[in-house]
Amino acid sequence: MATAVSRGTASAIVADAVTGYHLLKIDGYSRTKGTPNGAALTSDQFVYHFTDYISFHLMLDENATSTKGVKVKAQFQICFADQVETQPLLSSRPVRTFGDECLTWGHVKLIKRDEFEKSDDLRDDSFTIRCDIAVVGEIRTERTTEIAAETFVTVPPSDLNQKLGKLLDTEKGADVVFEVGGETFAAHRAELFGSMKESDRTGVVCIDDMEAQVFKALLRFMYTDSLPEMEEEEEEGTMCLHLLVAADRYNLERLKLICEDRLCKHVGVGTVVNILTLAGQHHCDGLKKVCLHFLGSPANLSAVLAGDGFEQLSRSCPSLVNELVAMLAPPIPPSSHA
Repeated sequence: MATAVSRGTASAIVADAVTGYHLLKIDGYSRTKGTPNGAALTSDQFVYHFTDYISFHLMLDENATSTKGVKVKAQFQICFADQVETQPLLSSRPVRTFGDECLTWGHVKLIKRDEFEKSDDLRDDSFTIRCDIAVVGEIRTERTTEIAAETFVTVPPSDLNQKLGKLLDTEKGADVVFEVGGETFAAHRAELFGSMKESDRTGVVCIDDMEAQVFKALLRFMYTDSLPEMEEEEEEGTMCLHLLVAADRYNLERLKLICEDRLCKHVGVGTVVNILTLAGQHHCDGLKKVCLHFLGSPANLSAVLAGDGFEQLSRSCPSLVNELVAMLAPPIPPSSHA
């Protein structure tokens, strides 16, 4: 017997709107008081003066009114510029239609004239009005993706890394101990996934050629896939140099790439030689390109040559020096035959 499959479809009613606002500053307010009742002062907003009140209106542009049947739907609010935060949301305003039947909408009685003249809104015989407006586009219906089934079970994001980090901190169930730089670190063989061959040994495992803080950061990365935050930029650069060496040693490719990426941001006159040497020794092609590009600048190269780091590079990685010389050498012009 065939099984009936229930499918759902969905659509949405979309009301587009283009929003914005305009600030209108009135300088010389006292001179406007002689404007006849009902007359307008031309602006992007129109101002009508009544006997006891000041009123503001929006009027459809005269270019639009020359075409019959034009209608514009908009939401708007008008207030003094320093009262914006106390106003309701523009979206809560009614939608008004501007057109042949009604060219203007606004506030006939925005504020009493005598109250306004005593208020802080009038300063140095001037004031600023803000008009927020949203022009409402054509309402249309659109087909959307299928409605999602009702969710009965919520699956939380994974917190495995946090739990493993806590396991490292508490040392619960630890079955191997490392001694590095006079400090001991308890760990779990299962979490090392064979990356550290030293973890197969019994008793305390001594690692002599690594600093304690570097090993601590390395161990935390193995458990949590993240590195600790470092406050000082120089501290981060130094740590990444050591961690890159450790990552290459234990075949932690992701950690190696993270360190390589961060070291790219630390390349400078005082660091480029050490970083380039490290990049050459540990096959970090991206980092090497960044260093060579930095040394391609005559100013940077002169500053580096003034120190003794370049001699160190010549001794440790002569191939890199040859590569740099080849990169900086001017191209040989083609020979001409008589």
